[in-house]
Amino acid sequence: MNRFMSAAVAAIMAVGLAGGVSAGVTEQDLLNDASTHGDILTNGMGRDLQRFSSMDTLNKDNVSNLVPAWAFSFGGEKQRGQETQPLVHDGVMYVTGSYSRLYAIDLKSGKELWQYDARLPEGILPCCDVINRGGAIYGDNIYFGTLDARIVALDLKTGDVKWNKKIANYKEGYSYTAAPLIVDGLVITGNSGGEFGIVGEVQARNAETGDLVWTRPVIEGHMGTLNGEESTMTGTLNASWPGDMWKTGGGATWLGGSYDADTNTLVFGTGNPAPWNSHLRDAGTPTDGNTGDNLYAASRLGIDPATGEIKWHFQTTPREGWDFDGVNEVVAYNDRDGNKRFATADRNGFFYVLNREDGKFVSATPFVSDISWAEGIDENGRPIFVEDNRPGNPLEADKGEMVFAVPSFLGGKNWMPMAFSQRTGNFYVPSNEWGMDIWNEPISYKKGAAYLGAGFTIKPIFESHIGSLKAIDPDSGTVKWEYQNDAPLWGGVMTTAGGLVFFGTPEGEFIALDDETGEKLWSFQTGSGIVGQPVTYELDGEQFVTVVSGWGGAVPLWGGEVAKKVNYLNQGGTVWTFKLPKQLASAN
Repeated sequence: MNRFMSAAVAAIMAVGLAGGVSAGVTEQDLLNDASTHGDILTNGMGRDLQRFSSMDTLNKDNVSNLVPAWAFSFGGEKQRGQETQPLVHDGVMYVTGSYSRLYAIDLKSGKELWQYDARLPEGILPCCDVINRGGAIYGDNIYFGTLDARIVALDLKTGDVKWNKKIANYKEGYSYTAAPLIVDGLVITGNSGGEFGIVGEVQARNAETGDLVWTRPVIEGHMGTLNGEESTMTGTLNASWPGDMWKTGGGATWLGGSYDADTNTLVFGTGNPAPWNSHLRDAGTPTDGNTGDNLYAASRLGIDPATGEIKWHFQTTPREGWDFDGVNEVVAYNDRDGNKRFATADRNGFFYVLNREDGKFVSATPFVSDISWAEGIDENGRPIFVEDNRPGNPLEADKGEMVFAVPSFLGGKNWMPMAFSQRTGNFYVPSNEWGMDIWNEPISYKKGAAYLGAGFTIKPIFESHIGSLKAIDPDSGTVKWEYQNDAPLWGGVMTTAGGLVFFGTPEGEFIALDDETGEKLWSFQTGSGIVGQPVTYELDGEQFVTVVSGWGGAVPLWGGEVAKKVNYLNQGGTVWTFKLPKQLASAN
């Protein structure tokens, strides 16, 4: 660990504490996070993950006056992908960087206050770059995860370690990259490592001590715990898995979760079943009582935050065989008729709406082109499979029959979070138009080794573009407009009451669009690809916007022909902060 703070900064902070600047972040503060303009305490700018700001000082008429305020470099040689979302509290910005680093930055000047560097061991096995997606603030602490599958609590003011706990064994392929979620004094985490035959799990810890309160594995047959004792089994043993395959069934909860306060429900997505070769996971037929759906992989789960019990589940891709996962974020919102809904844009290419009370299916519509693996979604929310587009069974051969599947395994939408606008009632979804050659291969499980049983090559399906930011009406599923981009989109989106949609591109452009038309109103070249998540906040009566620039993530590592298309892009690691000066706020 490298931690340092100047004596002058320490003295200033001590005066602030003596003056009662912070009494500690409370559950009520987290509940109100989306409506307070000076703080950003949670991933998603609110635990419902809407990523909508009710501030309208910055708007369509004056966004052209947005100017850089300061820039902060992560420094050193540790660049790679920067997928983080900054947090803001008491005049300090907290931002994580690649290789499990966390920085505290003075909000006015952009100067570093302290830095924490996790001591990562040799032999970590991150799937998709050495990224970190952010932290969570509660009490006097900030919490974030590390690539060796640990969760750390640090003092907000000093960066001192309060506690450091192991989520899982990194030597078995586990890691952790998501932002933690805090509800009622519990720090709630998922896990990463779906390509290594791990078992997805959600864990809840006491925020003060780090002690485990409950655990909930997400693959059927595994036992949960509550207060150190076994609680209940997840699902029913061998109801949808053959033999012992549930023991290494995947389902990593690698993107973290959301919290719906109205129904008091945690919502976590679960990743691909393991291995990718779905023929190895075939489990009979419904007539013999075994459905072969491989629950609860590729699903969304509603979980009781107090006990870890599963309240409901919805599986987007049963018997999943394309690595479509099911982790994509679930956003709580009210539709135009006032109905309580969840929305999720799945890697499988369909945009789903669920009922918030019980997770029941409401609707599903395609949001990318030329989907080949399913003809559509039936009235119960189950895909209508195109069996000829399932990668073939290798049997005794070196590989099974290859198919060209759309979307690719990197998804119609991957991890990069969409945003909802309370102003328009639309979602703004960063998507990609691509397919893949995919085939199955024989595979057997070995602890700590990749457990795929498949090969693949990603290919664009259009010459004109890959990335497409789409404005989607969730009531009808209609795409209202799209903004096309040459390279894949891999960063988050933010909307504002001023009618703006902010996002970045791998080419380094940070962009503001008109939320009703998709017209580009402003842009700034950051010097490296943007795969981070923008935020906005108020300081001294002015509105600020921040995004982290730094190219990386899964595309250059796994992108096949697409990776070659973007291999000229430079890595980086810079926090860019922009402001609308008071004297220009009324100008247009």
